[in-house]
Amino acid sequence: MEEPANPKIEIELNEQTAQGIYSNLAVINHSQGEFVLDYLSMMPGTPKARVVSRIILSPVHAKKLLGALAENIRRYEGVFGEIRDMENMPPITPMTPRGEA
Repeated sequence: MEEPANPKIEIELNEQTAQGIYSNLAVINHSQGEFVLDYLSMMPGTPKARVVSRIILSPVHAKKLLGALAENIRRYEGVFGEIRDMENMPPITPMTPRGEA
């Protein structure tokens, strides 16, 4: 019997994971056999960042993620317009009531 080309995958998402984890910085390292994506949270105006999640991927899955992310960014920008680079945005002043999140 032949397997379907795109089998459906049932995804389970528990309540805690569904809440998500906020990250505003990522550090990526790699070796020959894996890519390590460290997601960090850094408060504006502080020199310290905390790793909130670490994802380890095979090179094949890292490349699939790159393709999927590129496709989703293309779709997003098609609907909402180009995503501006953070380097061109003004810095967030710490501890002011007008700061952005």
